Amino acid sequence: MRSSNKERKAVEDVVCFSALFFYVLKERHYESRKGKHMVEEYLSVTQLTRYVKRKFDYDPYLERVYVKGEISNYNPKRRNSHQYFSIKDKGAKLSVVLFYKEQRKLKVELDEGMSVLAVGRLSVYEKTGAYQLYVDHIEPEGLGQLYAAYEQTKKKLTEEGLFDASLKKPLVRFPQKIGIITSKSGAVIRDIQTTIERRFPIVELYLFPAVVQGEKAADSIAKSIRQADEEYDLDTLIVGRGGGSFEDLFPFNEEKVVRAITKARSPVISSVGHETDTTLSDLAADVRAATPTAAAELAVPVLTDEIGRIELNQQRIIQEMSAVIRREKENLKRLNNSYIFRQPRRLYDGYSQNLDQLTNQLIRLTDNHFKDEKYRIHLLNQSLLALHPEAKIRQSVSTLETMTNRLSAAAEQSVRDNQKDLAALIQSLDHLSPLKILSRGYAIAQNETGVIKSIDQVKTGDPISIMVADGTVKARVEETEKKDIDLKGDRHD
Repeated sequence: MRSSNKERKAVEDVVCFSALFFYVLKERHYESRKGKHMVEEYLSVTQLTRYVKRKFDYDPYLERVYVKGEISNYNPKRRNSHQYFSIKDKGAKLSVVLFYKEQRKLKVELDEGMSVLAVGRLSVYEKTGAYQLYVDHIEPEGLGQLYAAYEQTKKKLTEEGLFDASLKKPLVRFPQKIGIITSKSGAVIRDIQTTIERRFPIVELYLFPAVVQGEKAADSIAKSIRQADEEYDLDTLIVGRGGGSFEDLFPFNEEKVVRAITKARSPVISSVGHETDTTLSDLAADVRAATPTAAAELAVPVLTDEIGRIELNQQRIIQEMSAVIRREKENLKRLNNSYIFRQPRRLYDGYSQNLDQLTNQLIRLTDNHFKDEKYRIHLLNQSLLALHPEAKIRQSVSTLETMTNRLSAAAEQSVRDNQKDLAALIQSLDHLSPLKILSRGYAIAQNETGVIKSIDQVKTGDPISIMVADGTVKARVEETEKKDIDLKGDRHD
């Protein structure tokens, strides 16, 4: 719906009235200061706000307004509580309140930036002094709310893979129990029942009544699907209703119904509306039928046709078995006339001859193997005799004696050589002995400090000891005389 000129004029009148009201307040304030009026003529903020709110609430043009714009500041996480957001366009922004009870009625999820059409009333929130639109109904602009909800649910469930063809279950060809989920008073149940009884009367039908139109329809359909699938061992489920508008068929587009169909263990046939109508239940079902009658035809075969097919197959089996029996009889006759059955010992002639040949070959190979092994043992015995420990011991004893003799001779020669070296060293040491030198007439003079090597070590009157070859002479220094002697023994006075 679109705002009329009359409604827009009402809004403009309210705005003008508010401007005039504030102008009067300003003039009264100026006069009160000029004429010293009483303080009671001033309005409190609460009084002023309540006055403005009353004007909004009692204005008949603001009780129901129609606004379009883009959603702003929307919080999708507050799905189970009141929503507070804004609707804006290029020139202004309007605060919006969407209470939970109205939010539950939405068929489509709102989103940031979505262009919407909103219907509600304007009022003032006293605590903040802000005027707000209290929404009674809101839907996307351009698409109807139901169609937008249909597209959203279809996109979501497609991404989850609920419409994947690989998940479809095949129908049972000869069902024994079929569950039907539809209205108990509609034409759908009669069409399905009539068709099935005509085509396959031996099947058992179970009706699970459900509300197929209105706000409670989705819950009722989903509940009936779960009950039929969990409490009864059914071969096939048929979910259907007759034709109708998009709004009438919308319960079959609800997410809860689609999920109930995909979770069912029994294969599901969906028959909702007419052939041109396609619901999400049709996409989720294992098989889609254009009409309830078509659903019944898909669910069961024609009994008379199946009986005729069985009889035809029976005749073909009898004919095939008769032909097989004839061929086997001929084969048996041919085998009975075979020479093997007349002279069965001939069957073993070839095997007996092969056995004799193999036996002779085995004996020959065994004899050759024994000869080879005997010769190999002879060679090993010869090698063992050559490596007998007694021969090695004799050789080792001879080697030991030789080495012992060599060692004794070498030791005696080493002793003689050492004795000669010792005698030579003793003689050399004797030549270098101080006693040997003293025996040639030399003497060694000593004092208290040791050997006297220079006349500077003694003075007149010092006692000295003179060591000669056969003893020591005690003496006293009477006089010292300095003489120069070079290294060659020449004296220099």
